[in-house]
Amino acid sequence: MANVVVHDWQGKESGKASLDLKVARETAAADLIHRAVVRQLAHARQGTASTLTRAEVAGGGRKPYKQKGTGRARQGSIRTPLRPGGGIVFGPKPRSYTMAMNRKERRLALRTALMSRIEDIVVVKGFGQGLDTPKTREITAALSRLGIEAGSKVLVILDNASEAVRLSIRNLEKVKLIAADQLNVFDLLHHSKLLVSEEALAKIQEVYSDG
Repeated sequence: MANVVVHDWQGKESGKASLDLKVARETAAADLIHRAVVRQLAHARQGTASTLTRAEVAGGGRKPYKQKGTGRARQGSIRTPLRPGGGIVFGPKPRSYTMAMNRKERRLALRTALMSRIEDIVVVKGFGQGLDTPKTREITAALSRLGIEAGSKVLVILDNASEAVRLSIRNLEKVKLIAADQLNVFDLLHHSKLLVSEEALAKIQEVYSDG
C-alpha cells in the first residue's frame, strides 16, 4: 500500500489517499514491464510495408536481348532483381506484429508500472473545478500551482472528463489526457508526472485491483 498527498484545485494540501495494488516480484518486474512495453509498441505497428517480387513486377515478359553474341551477361527479363526497376529479393510483405501476453501478465505489468511511479503521482481533488469553457491557460496555471515544472511531460488521468477540460488539455503538446480505465504501461512510464483526479484514483483501485 502506498499513501499519496491529495491537493485541491488551488494546489493546497487537502488530505491523503492510498493506493493498494498487487505488484510483481522485484526479480521479475523489469522483465515483465519490458515485455509489456515491447508488446504495446509492436501492436502499434501497421505491418503494411510491401514490395514486389520479380513475379509481381509488371512487364518483363520479353527477353531483353538474345542469349549469345552480345558479350553481355545473359538476361531473361528486365524485371530481374539485378536491374533497376526489377523485383525485390526478400523484401517486406504485409505481416502482423502481434505478440502474445496473457491477461494476468498484462494487468500485473500495468499495476507494477503504476506503483513504480508512486513518487511522481499528483492527486487532485475537484480537477477542473469552475472550468465551464475551454481555457488552456487555466490548465497551465493549475499545473504550476501543483508544482509541476513547465515543459514536463504530464499524463492527466481522469474519470469522465468534461468537454471543457478535454478541449483545454488538447492544446498542450506535452500533456496527455487518458481515462482511468484505459491506462497503458507505455504512457505510465513515458511521462515524468502523473496527474490523477481523486475520482480517477478510486476508479483505478476498483478496475485494476487483483480481486
